[in-house]
Amino acid sequence: MNLTASIATIVTKNFSMNVYTDPYNKRLRVDDVTGNLSDAIIKAEELAGEMNAEKLIFKGREEQFPRLVEKGFQCEGMIEGYFLGSNMHFFSKYYTDERKKSDHWVTEDGIVKNVQQLEPSKSSIIPPSEYTLKKIEKKDAENLATLYRAVFEIYPTPLHDPTYIRKTIDEGTIYYAFFLEDKCVSAASAEVNQLYKNAELTDCATLPDHRKHGLMKILLEKLEEELVDNGIFCSYSLARALSFGMNAVLHQLNYHYRGRLMNNCFIYDKLEDMNVWVKDLSKSF
Repeated sequence: MNLTASIATIVTKNFSMNVYTDPYNKRLRVDDVTGNLSDAIIKAEELAGEMNAEKLIFKGREEQFPRLVEKGFQCEGMIEGYFLGSNMHFFSKYYTDERKKSDHWVTEDGIVKNVQQLEPSKSSIIPPSEYTLKKIEKKDAENLATLYRAVFEIYPTPLHDPTYIRKTIDEGTIYYAFFLEDKCVSAASAEVNQLYKNAELTDCATLPDHRKHGLMKILLEKLEEELVDNGIFCSYSLARALSFGMNAVLHQLNYHYRGRLMNNCFIYDKLEDMNVWVKDLSKSF
């Protein structure tokens, strides 16, 4: 079975929709719909059935909210300003009982509660002088892939492959990383959507021996600066709901919790719930 994800635009006389087919994570995602939403839902469910998807996700616009609820979808989170300033809601439908069940939901609620009690970070972090911060170029792809292979046993996209990393750079993804003696030890990226003027901060990874220096916070701030310089003000991130550290970093950078996507993707070592964090960069600089 081919597990490669693909993107397609489906156009009919009644609707147009952008579809992300993701067999590795056993899900189908509809990134936008214009036209007749009911007909688009019928087509999306048909495609989900053909690939035996366990989860169907719609990135719904504000005005589509009632119809998606009517059609059996549940709202799991939101991102303010996603569609050129208007809000987006994550709607999901599940096709197996197992996919619709989380064994860690209450624990994850507790992590969010504890994270939100932390004070936002106000002081600047200065890492040890031997660390070098740089923007990743295609020539650095092998080094970056080595980091991701070391940190993540499994990952929802093929970041273990330097060819894939080079492809994403060509498509506009921005990577920053810290190096120590020419070895990449911490990295993060911004996946930019130029059409809707938003960006997902993602691919956050730091080798265990280097996690005490606050490198990730610096990387995310650097990515935010570049986004603002490029006119991107809607920034969001999906963090593993069981990761206190990553959720704490986002909270302390003034991101706001906006929901949880159940059993959203295979990451780290299993299928995991992902917390949604959102920030309006226009209020930060």
